[in-house]
Amino acid sequence: MELQQLIDRAEIADAITRYTLAVDEGDFDRLDTVFTPDAQIDYTESGGVADAYPAVKAWLAEALPGFSTHRIHMLGQISYEFDDSGDEAAVAAYFHNPMRIADGKGGERVVEVGGLYRHAFVRTTDGWRSRRLHEQVVWTRGF
Repeated sequence: MELQQLIDRAEIADAITRYTLAVDEGDFDRLDTVFTPDAQIDYTESGGVADAYPAVKAWLAEALPGFSTHRIHMLGQISYEFDDSGDEAAVAAYFHNPMRIADGKGGERVVEVGGLYRHAFVRTTDGWRSRRLHEQVVWTRGF
């Protein structure tokens, strides 16, 4: 593996971390540093939407506050498959996402989603950005 590919892997991992922090902290404008403006995002496996980035960003800002402010992502292994040019990469990142939601009885309960974030990353003048995200759900608990 060449030095540039190690740097690229670190920059992509940083972008995935920015994604999880933006979602967990409700800082949805930070997502602009993760996605290309024309990115396609698919959350349908977890009951969400599939649309272009601007529409999904707005949907996240509307939908996620229902999970209170208690959201946290944990990331696991990340795989990278670079194309021959080195400017595009298929990336899969394991995730576990527990969230607290109202239980309808005045209390809260925890719901969890586990799976893989499947990204298509592209090198841009602003750094690595995801132009496609598919949230692949492997398991859920508490829904």
